[in-house]
Amino acid sequence: MKLVKSLLLGSAAGLIAVGGAQAADLPVKAKAVEYVKICSLYGAGFYYIPGTDTCIKLGGYLRAEVALNTNSVYGGQFSGTGGAHNRLSNYYTMRARQDLNIDTRTATEYGVVRTFFDATFSWTTGNFTGQGSATGATGYSATTAGTATINPTDGGTSGGSLGVYYAFIQFAGFTMGKAVSQFDAPWTNYPGNNFDGLVGGSGTVTGVNQFTYTADFGQGITASFSAEDATAYYQAGNLNLTGATVAGIAGGSYGSNAIGGSRSPNLVGMVRVDQAWGLFQASVAAHDNHVAYYGPTEITGHPDDKWGWAVQLALSIKNIPTGAGDTINISGVYTDGATRYNFQNLAGSSYSMFSGSDIAYQSIGFANAPDTVFVTGGSQETVKTWGFRGAYTHNWDPYWNTAIYGAYAAAQFGSLAKNAICGGGGFVGVMAVAGVTGCNPDFNIGQVGVITRWTPVKNLTFSADFNWTRLDQKYAGTALITPAAAVSKPTAVYEFKDQDSFTLLLRAQRNW
Repeated sequence: MKLVKSLLLGSAAGLIAVGGAQAADLPVKAKAVEYVKICSLYGAGFYYIPGTDTCIKLGGYLRAEVALNTNSVYGGQFSGTGGAHNRLSNYYTMRARQDLNIDTRTATEYGVVRTFFDATFSWTTGNFTGQGSATGATGYSATTAGTATINPTDGGTSGGSLGVYYAFIQFAGFTMGKAVSQFDAPWTNYPGNNFDGLVGGSGTVTGVNQFTYTADFGQGITASFSAEDATAYYQAGNLNLTGATVAGIAGGSYGSNAIGGSRSPNLVGMVRVDQAWGLFQASVAAHDNHVAYYGPTEITGHPDDKWGWAVQLALSIKNIPTGAGDTINISGVYTDGATRYNFQNLAGSSYSMFSGSDIAYQSIGFANAPDTVFVTGGSQETVKTWGFRGAYTHNWDPYWNTAIYGAYAAAQFGSLAKNAICGGGGFVGVMAVAGVTGCNPDFNIGQVGVITRWTPVKNLTFSADFNWTRLDQKYAGTALITPAAAVSKPTAVYEFKDQDSFTLLLRAQRNW
């Protein structure tokens, strides 16, 4: 019995010991889950990145749109097969786009450190560009007029495009990276419109690389000085008029472009007053026109650099008496050798547009506004431009608003350009041919439009934007012209005449 009792007691002790060991291995109560916390320091939509003191905000939009009577989303029929107004011109262009932006901010002893990134993912209807070299952006190409391949290979699914709009760091008053130019008004190309091709001012809506310092004086008063990349958006052209032809000029090409390598960024200064009543801004910019060579090699020589400049004034008036939230945005600009600050890059500055005629095969209107022109052996001559743009937006109710907008830009050439193109001053004149009764490369562009937006629910907007653009060119008479092969126009007599472009953009957009 003693032996049995000893065995039972030993077993019980062993079970107790094992039980104690197992109890020690049981999981303890879990820590509370660390939920993402709202960051109220920088406005709505910011959250703390877990485990850090950095706040982040995600945003963007998804957009579906169709542009009627245009080869692109969204500009006018100003040149190429669009300006040809024949069977090569697209009657519509469609696009689907997703935008994503990421905003991070961290409070430090030097102030807030901010990074901002904005990218777009787009799928766009192919762009027909005519005989010989016509290739669409996605899913649409043609090798000869009337011969097209629709939806090649995978249907164009992999043919979409990625665009990086903004990618910059802000720290202690400095902005470093790709951001809107300090020269631009805050509304860039859009005082009230969706139309991309508005002249009359600067507009780097897709950002420009820069190194900027901004001083904040309080009460909404700031001043900035910036060095900005000139190569991407600010080269309207340095044209060598030697060798220009009637056909080339009629195609909107006034000689050969001889831009040299980059030498200096554009230098920009800006002062802004942004208060409850609205905004006022004054901007100035300097642009270095650096030309390569007169000919194909360095022994042909080159003209000296010539600096151009631009100045712009912008004004926004908010909450005017016509209704709550109504606004007026206007700006005016003058440039001398810095054309892209007026004919911004999405608008372009080269035109070749066709339409009907009562006295010739067809009519044509053409123009070009470079930064400078020159002839072989000579110096650069700047092209002067001026313009304005503006819009009035009225809110009918919380769901509907309408904006009426307009723009105007004029380009004026100097005596060198006018003599080389029209004759005089020792030049025969490229356009001094039979039938031409008036010759002047100066021109004007006028634009008016109206847009109506409907927002049935928050952040979902449907809009329709109608635009009319008129090219007022200064040539008169007729000429025998052989247009570029890409537009499928025959060699014939064409009448010089002002031209029009009408476009309509229908858009649905969901912001988030």
